[in-house]
Formats: sequence, structure tokens, C-alpha cells
Amino acid sequence: MIQRTERRLALPLQAAIPLAAAAGAILDAGFPDRSWWILAPVGVALMLVALLGRGPWAGLLVGMVAGLSFWMIHISWLTLYLGPVPWLALAGLQSIFFGLSLAMIGIVLRVGPRVWPSAAGRLGLIPVVVAGLWTAREAISAVWPYGGFAWGRVALSQSEGPVNDLVAWVGMSGLSFLLVWLSALSVQLLRDTQVASPVRAGIAVGAIAGLLVIPAWPVIESGTARLAAVQGASDAGLFAQYSPGQILADHTSATLPLIGRKVDFVVWPENGSDIDPLRSKDAANVLDYLSREMKAPIIAGTITARGDKFYNSSLLWKYGEGAVDIYDKVHPVPFAEYMPDRAFWRPFAPELIDLISRDYAIGTRDNVFDINGIIAGIAICFDIADDQLVHEMIDDKSEIILAQTNNADFGRTDESVQQLAIARLRAIETGRSVVNISTVGTSAIIGPDGHTIDSLPTWVPGSMVQEVPLSTAVTPAMAAGRGIEWLVSGLGLAGFALCLLNARSPNAVRTHLNAVRTRRNRVRRA
Repeated sequence: MIQRTERRLALPLQAAIPLAAAAGAILDAGFPDRSWWILAPVGVALMLVALLGRGPWAGLLVGMVAGLSFWMIHISWLTLYLGPVPWLALAGLQSIFFGLSLAMIGIVLRVGPRVWPSAAGRLGLIPVVVAGLWTAREAISAVWPYGGFAWGRVALSQSEGPVNDLVAWVGMSGLSFLLVWLSALSVQLLRDTQVASPVRAGIAVGAIAGLLVIPAWPVIESGTARLAAVQGASDAGLFAQYSPGQILADHTSATLPLIGRKVDFVVWPENGSDIDPLRSKDAANVLDYLSREMKAPIIAGTITARGDKFYNSSLLWKYGEGAVDIYDKVHPVPFAEYMPDRAFWRPFAPELIDLISRDYAIGTRDNVFDINGIIAGIAICFDIADDQLVHEMIDDKSEIILAQTNNADFGRTDESVQQLAIARLRAIETGRSVVNISTVGTSAIIGPDGHTIDSLPTWVPGSMVQEVPLSTAVTPAMAAGRGIEWLVSGLGLAGFALCLLNARSPNAVRTHLNAVRTRRNRVRRA
């Protein structure tokens, strides 16, 4: 008989479901706007407790309840202009991913102690497998379907927490893995009965200390750039009603006071000009005038058209030359910037689908600009959440990242600070200064170590003029590429496969363990 090594912490299902709902809300509280970062691993740990003793179907239910609770709070900003349908649809889709992954984790928590019965297995392997499965779910939902939704990753809760430096070493997926690993280890320590209490406490303290003592990746400067970032405070997004030319006029007005200030370049946000200067002589004349008077190029977001295709674009505009380089957004947002499978989805919500009257095409150009010798990575809005695009700009020798966004459709909700949290972690992860410039905020310049160099109040026109460090150094996270994500996800999936196989044949597990004990006894007698 297998000796019992764990406490029974399993709750009745009628208690596990409300605990899962509470855990989702607690996890969200770890993210901006509240930024109570300590609550993120607590929320994850409570979800794991709610899974203890559950079978796959009950685990799926618990997981979907936890997922719905988290996502309905976390992306409530979607309802401001679009109403409840897209909010419920996206939260529902993400909760399905959540449910499936937590059902798999529940199997590992239930079967894992039989597969790995030693203390090293219970406390060493099981937390790794649990964290790997969680990270695999984040990785899949970040890229699929329709390009994915890379929001709500556990790592993003730590943008201003004490372990945010780790992202330079292990990347976004690696940081998520470590946080969930810590939560899973804590739960396993609570369950374990064979390891003495002082030892379990020492393991917990050692694990936390281990994450805290890893040094920050050093900031390695290759030079500096003096830039101006302009926030026009235009209450005009994809869905808000506004007069044509309003956004261009607002950003022009906010730039005029800068004339006479010496800068290397000026950056406007996504859709900083709502009139395409490639098709409008008047808009082109405005950018020409500003570029001439500032004696600097302007990086401005706008909507461009080539043939019958429209693009969400960023232009590198120089006086007398026009747009010398263009980046077209590679990751347009489905159901907002384009409607995938329009004919299929329209019958479900025709009025909502028809709001998106114009589909933006997917860009194919590289996401870097050479600004008079300064190589800048360009990210338009949700591009900053796309791991692959960030790796590509660093591979192309970017020295600084310009994150242009238009948050007007989300009002004064948490969306803009959630996006700023991504930008802050990207700065640390890449070792680059990041200029997060929005039409309405939250706009800030973030240094390579994650500290705020400058910021602007939301919904107030203004500008930031700062000299910021440039860098060509490559952090370990950037050098590893997506390899860390593949590694930890693979560990999780491989561990789950072993648990699934053994869950179907518990007698085989017992036979194997008895055989191991028999061999040990023979060795001892010999």
C-alpha cells in the first residue's frame, strides 16, 4: 500500500466554486490599476486549492468559474463603447482556455503524488509541471485564434513588483512560470505531511528569497537620444464620434509649444493624425511645417491606403522628403480593427459587426525605423504585447522602443495602465528605453531598468521632452528568444502526459512502486 504523504485539503465542490470565483477576483487585483502585485500569486494558489481532489470535469468547471471571474473584471473596459457582447465573448473564450488548463492541472495535482511519490517529486516536479501547464495556456492563447490575445498573463501583474527584474533573464513566459511555480510549491508544502514543518518553512522562505536575490540585468548604454513625445488628448478612437482633422489639430497644438526645443525626433501616438498625409496635401503640409520648425523628423501614426487595402501605420516623416519609412501594424486586433470570418459572425450580432466597416490589412514591413542613425523599434498599440514582434525589433538592432497607442475608446478605465504595465516590463525585458505615447494617456517614458523617466496626466494635452539612454546590449531573455517558453511549456505537457497515462492505470503505478521497493529491499539485504 502506498503510504499517505499528503493532507486532504480538498474542499466540497460547493465550496470550491465560490473559492475559484474569489480567486479570479484576487488575481485581477494583482494587476494595474490596483497593482497589489502580491495578490497575483495568492490568487493562483487559491485556484490550485480549489482544484484539489477534483476530477477532470469538476476541474474544468472550477477552472471556467475562476477564468470568468478574472476575465470579466480584467477586461471590463471593453464595454465602454462596444457594450457587453464582445466583453462576454472574449471573457468566455479565455475562460474556456482557463478551464481546460486548470482541468489538466487538477489531474496533475491529483495523480502526480502517485507518479512522483518521493519528496523531490512532490515538491520538486509537481510545481514545475503545474507552472509549465499554466505557461503553455498563456502561450497558446497569446497567439491563437486570430492572432491571439496576449493580455492577462501573470507576469504582467509584476510590472512594479520586486521581482520585475527577472523578466530580463527569463522573459514574460519565464516570469509567469516562476510566479505560478511559487504558488504551486506553496500549495504542495501545505499538503505535504512527511517533510517536517521547519523544513517546509525553510523551503518556502528559500524559494521566495531565491527569486528576490537574483540581480537586475545591468543597464548598458550605447548613447543617448533627446526626444519629444506628444499627447494631444483627443477624445477620438475607433468608435467615438469626432470631426475629421480633430486629432491632427490637437496634436499639432500640443507640438507647437516645442518649437525652438532641440530634439532628435518627435513622436506622436497611434492615429496622431486622423488624416493621412500620404493622401492629403493639407495634412502633409502640417507635418512638413512642424518637422521644419523643430528641425527633427516626426514619427506619426495614421491610417494609410494602398490599392484597396487599409493599414494602421506609423510614418517616419522628414521635412521636404515626406514619409521616408512606413511601418504597418502587423497585429491588428480582431473584432476591432478587422472582422475575421465576417460572414460567419455577422448573424450573431449584425449591428456590432457592422460597426467595423473597414478591415485593416496585416502589415508585412519590418518594425524598425532608422531615425538619422538611431534605430527605433515601432509598436502600434497591442503590438507591444506580442512577444514575437518585440524579439524581431531587437534582432534588427533597435536601440529604443516607441510604443504608439490610442486609448480613447477605453476612457478612464484600467486598459491604459494595463498597457503601460506591458510597456514597463518590455523595457526591463529588452534593456531598452520605451516611450509609451498615447492620444489620451497613460503616456510615460520608461527607462531600461523599468523606472519612470517622465509621464503625463491622462486626458490633458502635453508633451515630454527628455534625454533617454539608448542600448544595443542583448539581455538573456532576448538571447533565448522563445526557447524558454517552449522549454517550460514542454515540461508541463510532458508531465501531464505521464500523469494522464498513470491515471488510467493506477494498478501499473502500484506494481511499479512495489517493484522499486522490492529492488531496494534486495539491495539492503545484500
